[in-house]
Amino acid sequence: MTEPRMKDEALEALFEAARQDRSEPSAALMARIMDDAMVTAAAGRSAGRSLPRRARMRRGVPALLLAAIGGWPALAGVAAAGVFGLWIGYAGPGDVGRLSTEILGSPYGPDDLMSSLDTYLTEG
Repeated sequence: MTEPRMKDEALEALFEAARQDRSEPSAALMARIMDDAMVTAAAGRSAGRSLPRRARMRRGVPALLLAAIGGWPALAGVAAAGVFGLWIGYAGPGDVGRLSTEILGSPYGPDDLMSSLDTYLTEG
C-alpha cells in the first residue's frame, strides 16, 4: 500500500501485454478436464435414476413448495419470522404516543404521518 498509484498508461501497457500473451492450455490438461466432466455427467445421470419413477412423482405439492422456498433452512427462517411477528402483535409496543412525545416534543398519531386531501385544497 506504500507504492504510488499506477498511472493509466502503465496500466494500459500491462493490459496490452496480457492481451498479447494468449497461451493455450495443454492437451493433457484438456483431456483431464474432459475426463472429469464425463465422470461427473455420468454420476449425475445415475443419481437421478436412483429412485423409481413412481417414487419421484410422489413428491407432492408440500415437497415442491418446500423446494421452492429453499428447503428446510429457509422454512425455519420463515417460521421464526412468523413467531416473532405474532409475539410483537400480541405483546406490542406499549405506549408509543408517550415515547413520541418525549422524543419529538409533541404527540404524533398515524393521521399526522399521512397527508389528507384538505392539505391540497387550501388556497393561499
